[in-house]
Amino acid sequence: MPLEGSARIVDAFTSRGYNVEREAVTLIASSENPAATIERVVDATAEGTLVVRTDHVRSILESSDSGTSVDGVDDPPTSTGAPPTETPHESEASPVEMEGSEVAEASAGSTRTVDRSVDPTLRDLEIDGDMTGQSTGTGEYDDFVSVFRDRLERLGSKLRGRVNHRPASAIADMPGGEEVAMVGLVNDVRSTASGHWLIELEDATGTFPWLVMKDREYVDLVDELLYDEALAMAGTLSDDSGIAFVDSMYFPDVPRTHEPSTADRHVQAALISDVHVGSQEFMAGAWNRFADWLHTEEARHVEYLLIAGDMVEGVGVYPDQDEELEIVDIYEQYEAFSEHLKSVPGDMEIVMIPGNHDAVRLAEPQPGFDEDLRELMSAHDARIVSNPSTVTIEGVSVLMYHGVSLDEVIAELPEEKASYDDPHRAMYHLLKKRHVAPQFGGHTRLAPEENDYLVIDEVPDVFHTGHVHKLGFGKYHNVLAINSGCWQAQTDFQESVNIDPDSGYAPIVDLDTLDVTVQKFS
Repeated sequence: MPLEGSARIVDAFTSRGYNVEREAVTLIASSENPAATIERVVDATAEGTLVVRTDHVRSILESSDSGTSVDGVDDPPTSTGAPPTETPHESEASPVEMEGSEVAEASAGSTRTVDRSVDPTLRDLEIDGDMTGQSTGTGEYDDFVSVFRDRLERLGSKLRGRVNHRPASAIADMPGGEEVAMVGLVNDVRSTASGHWLIELEDATGTFPWLVMKDREYVDLVDELLYDEALAMAGTLSDDSGIAFVDSMYFPDVPRTHEPSTADRHVQAALISDVHVGSQEFMAGAWNRFADWLHTEEARHVEYLLIAGDMVEGVGVYPDQDEELEIVDIYEQYEAFSEHLKSVPGDMEIVMIPGNHDAVRLAEPQPGFDEDLRELMSAHDARIVSNPSTVTIEGVSVLMYHGVSLDEVIAELPEEKASYDDPHRAMYHLLKKRHVAPQFGGHTRLAPEENDYLVIDEVPDVFHTGHVHKLGFGKYHNVLAINSGCWQAQTDFQESVNIDPDSGYAPIVDLDTLDVTVQKFS
């Protein structure tokens, strides 16, 4: 069955308010008269149904083969059926496949649907770190103390085994010339008149200054530091014990010996973000081609879809945004997003987290959507969790974080270490710091909670972000880091701040090997 046939079938159901499982589409496409089958299925579908299931379609077809009616509905004549009307799309360019930096045309065989049967018992999906409904922050001083104490305790535990650490107060009382070590949060970083670097670490007992000499080989690590990140330093006290000369520096980091987990069968996940429905620049045609592709043989193993925030464009997010909106009401934006999501195969498992354009609090961690918005997006029964959250699919842990702090990392670090052109390299630094948004008081809004939900306690197998609208992926100490681009063409605002987005890409991860293939639909 040609690709557009599957697309017409999906459109026919979504126009009637139904989602439809992928195998159900395949069964309808292979029937003698798909148009007549659609009408028969719709007529026999119970009131209140949201998803047309494969078993329901199969029963309709079996009943048709035996010449009987279903639920009292007679078989419609098959000689006069017309195919469903095709929804207009943008130019129907074939999707392209990208491995690393190589781009090639997709094979013609990828446009054929396939009869696939997904055994739901093989699937395994667990969520960890979802703080939706768990917020304790009141904005009081004690909340800020609590969150930083929690950060220091949890990240400090990863550092204390590497150095013979002492509290700041105890170091100040030690005699000059002693070897010392300390674990703390970065309180200040400044250069001296001689070109050395002075780093002030803070723990629960106080602060202590550490001097990094400009001629030491690890001085280039200083320009990677962010305020409030956890760090360990070891060195030698000055004669008057007023400062310590740094001999070594340690980050919480991902162990170089980390071995990622993989699935025990060939199964894939599509990782996308920044859909931005409601924007005049939302690429509906690219999205439709992506959804169509998910119904093809080439995508038969794609059983999971992970969306890392910014489902809609939002309202009032940046200056004069209203001039670039196609849909000005936030609830109508989510309704439109839900309609687009219906074109995705109904048997896919979907996990979504919010982003800074979504209708949730801006401060991180961001709880998942409220009940009103969840109801608007209920047709596909997606898992809606907080930003960040970790989803484990068939043994592979994926840390999902929208990625607002990447702006801060890229702004603070030298261009050769973090840039928008290579967003995955900025992600490496968050893995190294074991925190998705370490710097407080900058552009990233952070909410004080009793626990620091932004700490990366367990090393993920995959780290998935969005936000910066750039595509990039690579591995850091065997952790696959992916920033998945967007589904929005360049807006006037993005042009004004020199953002050239990578639009219409869908990274596909083989969960059994952690290999990445990128499909392009724009």
